[in-house]
Amino acid sequence: MDTNGPKLIQSVLDQVKRKSILLYIQQRVIEINKLTISLQAVLPEHLKPWCRVANFRNGILVIEIANANILMSLRYEESNIFLRLREAMLPLLSAIKIRINPSIVSLSHQRTMKYSSHCNLEKKKIKSRCLSKESANILRSVAEQSPDKLKKTLERLASLSREESTHLDCI
Repeated sequence: MDTNGPKLIQSVLDQVKRKSILLYIQQRVIEINKLTISLQAVLPEHLKPWCRVANFRNGILVIEIANANILMSLRYEESNIFLRLREAMLPLLSAIKIRINPSIVSLSHQRTMKYSSHCNLEKKKIKSRCLSKESANILRSVAEQSPDKLKKTLERLASLSREESTHLDCI
C-alpha cells in the first residue's frame, strides 16, 4: 500500500521528467549559489556581506549590491575580481554587470542582528542627550539674527538645554 508520508524534495524532483521547470529552477539556484560562493572567495572582506550573484547568462555575471557606496568600492576592485573569477571558475566570463538592490541591506542587517550576541539593542538603554547651557545661549544668539522659520527651529533646539529640560535622563 502507498504511504502518503513526507518525501524528500530530491526524490520528488527525480521522478519528474528532465525537462521539468522545477528541476531547471533547482539547477539554476544551485549554480547561482556556487557562483556566489566563488564571488565571496575573491571579494575583499568589507564587501562580502553586501554582494551576491543575481544571474549568469551569455558570459555576463550580474552582481547585486546593497547601495551606491558599495558600488564605488566594487568598481574599484572590479578588474581584479573579473580576472580572479575568470581564472578560478568562469573561463567564459566576458563582463560583469552590477545592480543595486537595497533589500540586501535589510537581509544582511537581519543576519547580523540574529547571529551577533553583542548587538542586542533591545537590552541596551539608550540615553538621551541634552545641550549645555553655553550651547543653548549660542543657539539663541544665532536665532536672533535668523529668519523666522530658522529662528523658531533654533529656539526649540536651544530649549533642550540641561537647565531647561525636565528630563532626568540627560547625560
